[in-house]
Amino acid sequence: VQLQASGGGLVQAGGSLRLSCSASGSTFSSYNMGWFRQAPGKEREFVAAINWSGGYTYYADSVKGRFTISRDNAKNTVYLQMNSLKPEDTALYYCAGDPARNQRVPEGWSYWGQGTQVTVSS
Repeated sequence: VQLQASGGGLVQAGGSLRLSCSASGSTFSSYNMGWFRQAPGKEREFVAAINWSGGYTYYADSVKGRFTISRDNAKNTVYLQMNSLKPEDTALYYCAGDPARNQRVPEGWSYWGQGTQVTVSS
């Protein structure tokens, strides 16, 4: 599967953005999907994940209550709605997919998109 992330941009603190990740291939609906982010000089960190059916989601503590992950299997797309953005949310955001695993570490995911930049100004 090939993943294409989009929707990043520059936003003021307190604002919102919605990231999208479009997938090619007919197997998207069977894949677990996740979002990770990486700030300059830092390691890639887990943000949120959703299982293949959309019935199970989980989040990093740092974004819980502010970010929402969702998916539309008919459109082969996963979303990350980001509200109440903070300057510390500034990073390159990646979407990831895996047919079996669903983990909080990057090593647990087989497929990656190219990343979309999110910059939050104070």
